[in-house]
Amino acid sequence: MQFSSKLIEDAVKEMAKLPSIGVKTATRLVMHFLKQDEEFTSSLATALLRMRQEIQQCKHCHHYSDTDVCSICASPHRDKSLICVVESSQDIMAIENTAQYNGLYHVLGGVISPMEGISPADLHIDSLLLRIPQSEVKELIFAISPTMEGDTTAFYLTKKMQAFEEVKISSIARGIPIGSELEYTDELTLGRSITMRTKV
Repeated sequence: MQFSSKLIEDAVKEMAKLPSIGVKTATRLVMHFLKQDEEFTSSLATALLRMRQEIQQCKHCHHYSDTDVCSICASPHRDKSLICVVESSQDIMAIENTAQYNGLYHVLGGVISPMEGISPADLHIDSLLLRIPQSEVKELIFAISPTMEGDTTAFYLTKKMQAFEEVKISSIARGIPIGSELEYTDELTLGRSITMRTKV
């Protein structure tokens, strides 16, 4: 794509580095910024810069937070006997939006993936193991993506958790999405749905 300005071209190149943003979308966004007041662009840039410089990870669960301890861990209204183990902060946001869970969380920061060079030492596993004896946890819920890497991570965590016999280990249910048809469901999902069937 040809640009009349090196400044616009540089802005588009940077914007196109964002996930799911191609050159055309990046160009539209840059042109949108140019049509706005300078204050709009300045406020956006300031907000992004402040976020990047000041954001922290909660010292308990590793969720993104403005303070040392996130609002979820600090809340006296959360059920501290439950910890939901997730891959990322985005997963916490998704679960919180359901309003169906009132326990605590622990962010692993990814999943074990030898192909990508991610080992257990690269994840927040040790801090999870340290949390358990220091708290009133009775159940760990694995809410990890049902991929080969996710299953490997869950298996690894289960092995590590054998030292804590009093703690129940569970996993979020996997099955047929509501509104879908059986004939279009992959065999692995369908098989798991039958194996993990529930009583009606």
